[in-house]
Amino acid sequence: MSKTERENRDKTDWKESPYLIIKGFLMGSADIVPGVSGGTLALITGIYHRLIYAIKSVDSKVVKHLFKLRFNKVFEHFHWKFLLLLFIGIILAIIFFTRIVPLQVYMFTHPELVYGLFFGLILGSVFLLIAELDNENRNIKALFPLLVGSAIGFWVVTLVPAETPETFWYVFISGSIAICAMILPGISGSYILLIFRKYDYVLTQLGAIGSAETGQALINILPFVIGAATGLILFSRALSWLLNRYYSITLLILIGFLIGSLYVIWPYQDREYEETVSSSEMLSTEHQLITELKDRDGIPNQPEYQRLGEEIETENGERMIVVESVSRKLISSKPYFPKKENDETEREVNLTQGMVGIGLGFLLIIGIAFLRKRSPNR
Repeated sequence: MSKTERENRDKTDWKESPYLIIKGFLMGSADIVPGVSGGTLALITGIYHRLIYAIKSVDSKVVKHLFKLRFNKVFEHFHWKFLLLLFIGIILAIIFFTRIVPLQVYMFTHPELVYGLFFGLILGSVFLLIAELDNENRNIKALFPLLVGSAIGFWVVTLVPAETPETFWYVFISGSIAICAMILPGISGSYILLIFRKYDYVLTQLGAIGSAETGQALINILPFVIGAATGLILFSRALSWLLNRYYSITLLILIGFLIGSLYVIWPYQDREYEETVSSSEMLSTEHQLITELKDRDGIPNQPEYQRLGEEIETENGERMIVVESVSRKLISSKPYFPKKENDETEREVNLTQGMVGIGLGFLLIIGIAFLRKRSPNR
C-alpha cells in the first residue's frame, strides 16, 4: 500500500456512528431545500475531504476485486462504513422532513423562517471556515480565490432556465454536471437541473418506475444515471487532487461558493413558481370536493393543490367538473429588503420569522462547531 493510499484509507470507527449519522442527517436536510446542497453541510461539519475520498474509493480496483469475488479486498479498499453511516443519516432526514415535518410544505407556508435558517447557517459557516484557516492563509492574497469562488457561485445561482432537448447526450451531460453540483458547497444539484430544464423530466421518469411504463422510464433515465456516475467519479478525483495540492486555495474558493449562494438563500425574496398539472379527474358537480373547492378562499400556498377546471356535460346529461392536481416549483427568485411587515408592494412579508430563522441558523452553527471538535477522525 502506497503512502497516499494509507493516508486516504477509510479510518471510520463504529464509535463515531452517531456523529456521522447526525452529519448525514444535516446533509439530507439541506438537499431538500432548493439552492442548498448536501456538499455545503459536508464542508461545514468537517467531513468534506472524507466524503470526496470515499467517493474516489470506488475505482477500478474495487471493480476488479468484485469480479474476482475478493470481497475482503473490496471492503478494505472501499470506504463503505463511512458512506453507510452517512447514507443512513441522509435517508432519515429525507423521511423526517418529507413525512413527519414536511419541509417542502413549510418552504411555501413559512419561507422566511426556512430560508432564514439556512441563510444564518451558511453565513455563520463562512466565518467558521475562515477562522479554521491557518493565520498565514488569512491575508490579502486570500481575497482573490475568495472573490473568484463568490463570482462563480453567484453566476451559477442566477442563471436563467432555458428550453433544452431530451436527447441521450444532453441528459447525460445534465446528470454529470448536476451530480458535481451536489457535492460542491453552495451549489444545488436540483437547481442545476432546473437551469437545464431537466428537473421535471428526471422526477417524471423516477415517478413512472413501478407503473406500466417502468421499462420506458428506465431507458429514459439511463443516460442521466450514467452521466451522474461518470461526473461523480471524475469530479471527485479532480477535487481530491486539488485538496491534496492546493488545500487553502481550494477551500477559499469553496467558501466563495457559499458566499455566492447567499443571494438565493436570503429569506426575503420575490419568488416565481411554475405550475404544472400533474393529474386530473372528473367529478360530479354535487361531489363534496367540488363544494369545498368552490368555497375555498383563494389558492392555498402549498407545493401541491387542487383547482377546478372546465365543466363538462356527459352524454347522459350529467354535469361534471374537471379537478386538476397542480404542482408548483420554484424557477427564479429576486431578493429584496423588507421595510415593514407589509410594504407598499403588497407582498406578504414576515420580517420576524426571517430574523428568527437567521438567529436559529447561527445557533445551529455553534452546535455544528461543537460537533466538529468532538467528532473522532475529523
